[in-house]
Amino acid sequence: MLRRAAPILLTLVVVALAVTALTVRPGTGTPQRSADYVVLVGMAGLRWDDVDPETTPTLWRMAREGSIGSLSARSAQRPTCPVDGWLTLGAGNYAAWDGSRPPDACPVDGVVVEQPDGIGANLPGQESVVLHNQDRLPWGAVPGALSESVRCSVAVGPGAAVAAARPFGRVDRYAPGLPDDPAELLGSCVLSIVDLGTVAGEDRAVRAEAVRRADADLARVLAARPPRSLVVVAGVADTEQPSRLHVVVADGPGWENGWLTSATTARQGYLQLVDLAPTALAVLGRPMPERLFIGRPATSVEGRPADLASAISASADADREAGAQRRVADWYFVVLAVGQVLLALAVLPVLRRARRQPGPVGPQPASPRVVAVVEVLLVAAALAVPAALLADLVPWWRGEHAGWSFALVTVVVLVAATTLVRRAPGHAATLGPLGAVAGLATLVVGADVLTGARLQLNGVVGYSALQGGRYAGLGTVGLGVFVAGALLSAGWLAQRVRREWRPMVMVAVGGAAVVVVGSPYLGSDSIGAIALTAGVSVAAVISAGGWLTISRLAWATMAALAVTVGFAVLDLRRPAPERGSLGRFLAAIGDGTGGLTVHRSSSANVETLVNSPLTLLALAGALLVWFALMQPWGGLMRLFGIYPAIRGAMAGTAVAAGIGGLLSGSALDVAGAASALVVPMAALAALRVLGHSADRTQPVGDRPQDAVGVAGDPAVEAAGGPTRDAVDDSGRAARSATEPARA
Repeated sequence: MLRRAAPILLTLVVVALAVTALTVRPGTGTPQRSADYVVLVGMAGLRWDDVDPETTPTLWRMAREGSIGSLSARSAQRPTCPVDGWLTLGAGNYAAWDGSRPPDACPVDGVVVEQPDGIGANLPGQESVVLHNQDRLPWGAVPGALSESVRCSVAVGPGAAVAAARPFGRVDRYAPGLPDDPAELLGSCVLSIVDLGTVAGEDRAVRAEAVRRADADLARVLAARPPRSLVVVAGVADTEQPSRLHVVVADGPGWENGWLTSATTARQGYLQLVDLAPTALAVLGRPMPERLFIGRPATSVEGRPADLASAISASADADREAGAQRRVADWYFVVLAVGQVLLALAVLPVLRRARRQPGPVGPQPASPRVVAVVEVLLVAAALAVPAALLADLVPWWRGEHAGWSFALVTVVVLVAATTLVRRAPGHAATLGPLGAVAGLATLVVGADVLTGARLQLNGVVGYSALQGGRYAGLGTVGLGVFVAGALLSAGWLAQRVRREWRPMVMVAVGGAAVVVVGSPYLGSDSIGAIALTAGVSVAAVISAGGWLTISRLAWATMAALAVTVGFAVLDLRRPAPERGSLGRFLAAIGDGTGGLTVHRSSSANVETLVNSPLTLLALAGALLVWFALMQPWGGLMRLFGIYPAIRGAMAGTAVAAGIGGLLSGSALDVAGAASALVVPMAALAALRVLGHSADRTQPVGDRPQDAVGVAGDPAVEAAGGPTRDAVDDSGRAARSATEPARA
């Protein structure tokens, strides 16, 4: 009776753990009305390394008194040209001017602004721009949504006209340049948008001169600002490749001496360009067009260093790291994918010769020295991603040769980690390296998440603030490695206890991993938590023996659906600005805009599938498992028969990685990251199992199931491990080890 009820009980436990992890969400502190006027000042290309007390005294004073952050100027095109940045600012959503510009370059022609009456202005191309964003881009942006949400708006300069133009092209108040005394103009409407020019190039003298002129104009704006006003200065766009992080400063009532953040970043000191429009409306107390805005209102939080120079230095350093990360990550993942593929090809002949053949005829097994070298390489390959994550503890991006610095640090960390695994207790056991590698990978990623995911942000194997996809919690690669490491660790631990207790161990370890992944205070990945729930359920129900039957798959599916429904209900009850991705998607379905979300996810899956090196890693891993390890000579089937908990862990990893990648729009990236850990460990464990295939030692225990129950114990495996005298947990009796092995 208890055996039949076990899947139901395990499902309920996993669901309870997952929903508990996802129910509590930290409040974002959406700002209430705090000002009567908002002035948005833009300087395209402005970075924190342009700001200092001598060159920009006005901006420096404003930053000292207000709140600051790093701005990701992401738009619907890359790079974000100035016209795209201004358009995104006015849309509150990722927008682009047109699709006719050359790749990786900005259009030369300026925006046409007509002034028929001397009061306002018209943008004759605005309607075609709106149609382009609505029909050809997946974000559903409506340029001019910010101006449509207020009664009257002011624009100063052509860039500001792009941001302030209503969807039909009308700008309420317009001045081509900043007047000598802008007080009357800035006080004529509750919202003013000011274009103070562009800071471009890498020549320090040229940039300093442009910033100095803009700072002088900013001093006039601040002197003429209306009473009870919020002034926001932002570097609204890139001016060249690669993209960079930009300046954002907010000065006004309630914005003193803090870091800027928002619900879209969930990390102090970071904002997105799309957050500025909802911030303006929230401060003015105006209703927000939720269906049109993808950004969320910014808030000011404590924690900024008292020394402004230190705070600005940290922001400038984050910009340098983000810029270096993109360059280094491209070749790192290519090297990782190619290296693992070549290692897989090198392992094949060793695997084919690993099983001892009877009689004098047959290929000689590989020498112990060759096998030892292959094992070390497999351990190093499995630890490549955790080593790259730990490399960000050293500021490798500050030197002139950032790529070589990163490579050197990563190699040093990788050698140290491989040596640690090699000297770990129980390394001689069949599952010794697998347990050590899985535990170390889980510890590295988990510790980073528990301490604020500082290594994930702008890390080579993390996520970039320049991409605008994620700023806190677990990234795609981190999720894949953590899922694989946690489930393999659970399988290794479960294999060391009696069969009836294995599902409980799987649920305990897997449930803790679900909490780490899904909690908004930690991993903040609801999709990853749902996928991991399904994986834990699959691993638990087959860890005690047997294969993944239809009924067991149904229980795992029900667990994932229960978590999804439970979280969706809770998420929909929250205020709209505080909802997670699942709640926003369901709300979009309710108001008829869900198709845009599906389209964006599908486009992201296709783009990632085609362009990511992790796709190659996932496919190569699957081919190695299916055409080599799963063959009679490959050893994996034998490994699964002797160690069913490991079989469950690997099956659960495949389920979780597949679901997580599909639902998050990252295609095979999660699976590729997981396979970087799982496939080398599967090959190593299979190699060791094949090496013990002709052992004549007796397992410990009076009953066959006792022998299997203690598989993985160093005391057992020192004598050769569980042999074919044991009855495997799938219910089929293995051949006696005394029976001559077949060639």
